[in-house]
Amino acid sequence: MVERSKRIELRVTADELRQIHERMQEAGISSLTAYMIRMALHGYIIVMDLSDLKEVLRLLQISGNNLNQYAKKANETGSIYHEDIEELRTNQKEILQEMRKVLDRLTTIM
Repeated sequence: MVERSKRIELRVTADELRQIHERMQEAGISSLTAYMIRMALHGYIIVMDLSDLKEVLRLLQISGNNLNQYAKKANETGSIYHEDIEELRTNQKEILQEMRKVLDRLTTIM
């Protein structure tokens, strides 16, 4: 048995304590001290860079604006140009590529 002489105090809310006890139960650990030490030494926190998602959102907004303009033009003239459709396809491909990058990064975390 390891002798532990140093003390750490931690204040939590009632809800946080309930959540800690739930996670202890899920992990099969009955000692709060053992759980807290294990989490402090071996647990991890995921920090995510969401800049790729911001880029995807920007591309979606541009694509949505373009689509609205094309729909307005089609309603006014009764037709739409082939180049407009190709631009929408290109924008869609770019969005899908960015989403694949995001999903690839997320799968490396899990």
